[in-house]
Amino acid sequence: MKVKIAEIVDQLEISFDTGNSYLNKTTGELHYISDDIFGCLDGADEGETFEDLADWERDLVAVAKEINETDNYVQLPSKYELNEYRIMERFCLSLDDEQLRDKMYYSIKGSGAFQRFRDNIHMHGIEKDWFEFRKQWLHTIATEWCESNELEFE
Repeated sequence: MKVKIAEIVDQLEISFDTGNSYLNKTTGELHYISDDIFGCLDGADEGETFEDLADWERDLVAVAKEINETDNYVQLPSKYELNEYRIMERFCLSLDDEQLRDKMYYSIKGSGAFQRFRDNIHMHGIEKDWFEFRKQWLHTIATEWCESNELEFE
């Protein structure tokens, strides 16, 4: 089975602070499992039935249990491993216009860097460049992740 890099990139783009994404190595399915869903597994050990959960949440609890109990899943890079700040920094340094490069680079230093970055890419009309750069960088991360996990990809 070949993993689709585009699907992994899409999953990486929606990384959150409160959980992780996993690839089922057998089926190729990707699942985002929040920390809350993994927390439900503690209740499962105590015989909890999860009747108060929606069907989709119960399905995710089952996936989380399988993640914990089998070797069928591999975790995608977390939001922290992706290091969005480092991607922003590389984008700034990649800009051809020296003045803009310096302005963008120094704007991401210190508290409020992410908001200043968003404001500046909007103000300078380079949002499209940023999103293309970020997507390409995530593609590189996804490719390296597949290689390091010995997964075939397309």
